[in-house]
Amino acid sequence: MRCILASLICNALFGTVFLGTVHAADLNDKTVTVLFAGDIVLDGKPGKAIEQGRDPFAAFAGILANADLRIGNLECVVATGGDQADKTFTFRAHPRTLEILKRHFDAVGIANNHSGDYGRDAFSEMLGLLQQQKIPYFGGGRNLQEAHTPLLITRKGIRIALLAYDEFLPRSFEADKDAAGVAWSEDEQVVADIRKARSVYHADIVIPFMHWGWENEMQANARQRHLARIMIDAGADAVIGGHPHVIQDTDTYKGKPIIYSLGNFMIDELDNEPQTQVSVLKLSLDKTGVSGWQTSLGKIDADGIPHPVDSASSPCWKRGQAATSTCNSPGQAVSSK
Repeated sequence: MRCILASLICNALFGTVFLGTVHAADLNDKTVTVLFAGDIVLDGKPGKAIEQGRDPFAAFAGILANADLRIGNLECVVATGGDQADKTFTFRAHPRTLEILKRHFDAVGIANNHSGDYGRDAFSEMLGLLQQQKIPYFGGGRNLQEAHTPLLITRKGIRIALLAYDEFLPRSFEADKDAAGVAWSEDEQVVADIRKARSVYHADIVIPFMHWGWENEMQANARQRHLARIMIDAGADAVIGGHPHVIQDTDTYKGKPIIYSLGNFMIDELDNEPQTQVSVLKLSLDKTGVSGWQTSLGKIDADGIPHPVDSASSPCWKRGQAATSTCNSPGQAVSSK
């Protein structure tokens, strides 16, 4: 809640960076860690902190740095232009915020209900700004095909495909054949995209990052549970979600993890205590799938800035476990539930 390049020549120059493969040199270690953070809104007080020369990610910097690949949901448009939509909450961050975002994240998902808060012109401006900063994105694009094209990232010889979808209204900002926008969640299209990520793009790992569910619900609803299973049956290795603005429950289906909602990560529009709670997920991957995951918890302060809660126990899981465990610290299992 609350979040083109003009020439074909520029598109050709930059397109493969953001829709193609990002390579890593070290191919020796065959375990890759991928971190996912929830909703990131860079206007309001976090944006003001950046304007004043502060880094609102600083408290979490150590946790964010301790992963091979770092992904977040950019829950706002980043632009100077556009027309404000007639909505209760609209979010538009200044382009200066991207320099700070780039320090801590390797790619962002943009399939959410705030990417279109200032219209297609602002969204297209953001795509250009992300490319200028060399921040890869997925779940949106200048047209329907680009929005549904996976971001392919290779780390340590493991080829990872990232897809993202929004299914929270308004649907009016869905990408079209010749119009910029986000990837909308239609079951048949999602299944086709996941299968294509393997058959055409030859991904070892496929992970959809979903924008779904109802706000403030602590448990995933029937639609989330059903769609997560459809995606895993289609070939997804894990399903990660957000949008409810609170942390939801987790699940395992066919030995593959489902994290229904990570909650908020950075936002100053908060309605209740659960919305201040942060969960940062770190997956461990090999070429056969997810071998385990762990979480780091945090709390968002009155300025919308997250801080780790070092003493908190948090959910974790390892391949072969039938149920999620609880960890005192990342990787240290103490109980099952």
